[in-house]
Amino acid sequence: MDFQSALTKKSSRRSIFSRREVVVSGAIAGVAGALGLPLFAEKAEAGSSSAKQNDLKILNNALYYEHQAIWAYSFASGKLTNTDVGKTVLALALRNQADHKKHRDALAAAVSSLGGTPVKAEASYDVSSYIQKGEGNIDSDVNIAKLALALETDAAIAYTLEAAKLKTPQLVTVGASIGTTESAHAAAIRATFKALGENIEIVPAAFVSIENGDAWILKV
Repeated sequence: MDFQSALTKKSSRRSIFSRREVVVSGAIAGVAGALGLPLFAEKAEAGSSSAKQNDLKILNNALYYEHQAIWAYSFASGKLTNTDVGKTVLALALRNQADHKKHRDALAAAVSSLGGTPVKAEASYDVSSYIQKGEGNIDSDVNIAKLALALETDAAIAYTLEAAKLKTPQLVTVGASIGTTESAHAAAIRATFKALGENIEIVPAAFVSIENGDAWILKV
């Protein structure tokens, strides 16, 4: 599927989930590493059936967006030039994508441990809302980096919106701490811009939230 098709492709999930309303699965990666999946499953089973279904829905929604992030990095990486700037952006993209792949694997395992079916990756995803708002593009190395920054900023914001809705206490706690990884991704991208000569603050605000998310994002 070409990029134009990807932009016009309407995922049914977009009518259900705001791009700022999904828990990034780094929380689950942290739980898998710190507690182990068997313990996680045991804790979840100890709760009510409704709590389990609540967490399964949130985790699978998160998995959907992890698939999207992995796809976005792969797709955009193929558009980068072979210049020094392009190589710098590519190296950063691959590091960030590697984290998302680990999150994806741990999240899928967590969903399975709860008796759920992990959502599968789609062939392509719609990121046109970012481009339409001027929060990045794929027409240059710089704009590709800006698109990645917007995606990572939203990932960090997601923790404050959805992590508290999880019923498993360990997920809430670890989600709050692992959310710093997504903030670190955003800061790393901004640091790259600064290293390339942009006069910006690496950490532009004391919080990463809906209220100040625009302070983190660099417009086209």
